[in-house]
Amino acid sequence: MDHFTYRSGALHAEGVPLDAIAEAVGTPFYCYSTATLRRHFEVVRDAFAGLDALVCFALKANSNLAVVRTLGELGAGADVVSEGELRRALAAGIPAERIVFSGVGKTRRELEFAVDTGILQINVESEPELEALNEVARARGKRVRIAVRVNPDVDANTHEKITTGRKENKFGIEWTRAHAVIRRASAMPGIEVTGVAVHIGSQLTDIAPFRDAFLRVRDLVVMLRTDGVALTRIDLGGGLGIPYADETPPSPAQYAAVVRETLGDLGLKMVLEPGRLLVGNAGILVTRVIYVKEGATRTFVIVDAAMNDLMRPALYDAHHAVVTVRQPDPGVEPIHADIVGPVCETGDTFARRRPLPPVESGDLLVLRTAGAYGATMASTYNSRLLVPEVMVNNDTFSVVRARPTYEEMLAMERLPEWMEAAPKGR
Repeated sequence: MDHFTYRSGALHAEGVPLDAIAEAVGTPFYCYSTATLRRHFEVVRDAFAGLDALVCFALKANSNLAVVRTLGELGAGADVVSEGELRRALAAGIPAERIVFSGVGKTRRELEFAVDTGILQINVESEPELEALNEVARARGKRVRIAVRVNPDVDANTHEKITTGRKENKFGIEWTRAHAVIRRASAMPGIEVTGVAVHIGSQLTDIAPFRDAFLRVRDLVVMLRTDGVALTRIDLGGGLGIPYADETPPSPAQYAAVVRETLGDLGLKMVLEPGRLLVGNAGILVTRVIYVKEGATRTFVIVDAAMNDLMRPALYDAHHAVVTVRQPDPGVEPIHADIVGPVCETGDTFARRRPLPPVESGDLLVLRTAGAYGATMASTYNSRLLVPEVMVNNDTFSVVRARPTYEEMLAMERLPEWMEAAPKGR
């Protein structure tokens, strides 16, 4: 469920008409619904009622400060994968004791910053990282709380580029090695092993891979307890899918039931790391039609958003529903069009042969379910400006990231001294 609905013939974000936002900020732009963010967080939180669970929002899905602050005020922690995301979480008001640092390639500088910040835990993904973290902690006279991320060799049955739990993936420590690595870590003077972590992929629409992964983690926890290694936490990662088209992913309640079934009797605190699940349906991308072009075999609707603004269709062949801001008249005969952007790449295509009501230059379109991996993956390819982000709350809206100017974009670069000194025109 989201809060983007038609009222009086126009699509609204909560109580705000999208055409009014477009008039104020220009297109394209991202728009986020506060009410949807709140509702999604509450559904996840309530599904785990009775368990000692901390919901840490995965910032890689959407790191806008206003989005993170909204979730933090509801009690969310943060799952971060870089120093930049850690700094964003702190800037948004997430307490350090509710922040988990994941990621396979943390640099020594990032480890130093995380240790100095005193976050909840660092999820260690390799033995070299474990050694580096122990050195960093000892140099500071500290013991650092960690969870060891296990790769359970479970196929998540999701897109090849977002599966993370098979043995050929780069993430985590192979599950048959994890027992020895955790015992070794427990003896290190700078390390306090508090838990194990697992994350098998993103956009899972089947509950079975979660069950398989959790059972392997359960076996590991039981073995470690037999050896006298007492853990206090288990990090379950994220990955539960959302509907983009006709998918029917498990609900948070069904997911929580599997957690209770497989791990609920272990008496461990749980860390959950949803990203897409919280923000995907809470955001849209609004774009304006530039031209409608009739090709030899296809109709092209050319819009002012492009693949650099929303990478998912070009990167994953991902589906996003496309609707018009103006509500179509009942019974109107649709056209079937390719919705494309202005970037000089054939891959700059949002949809192919998609049914739409007839549109013309100047009409507004919406790409739905764009709140996750939209703005965070955007770039300035073709020297296009990053698009603004807008947040709506009831009947008001605010620009929460402004569109930069061309002057600001160019000011990020410098000519070398020998070019600065050369006479103009040479």
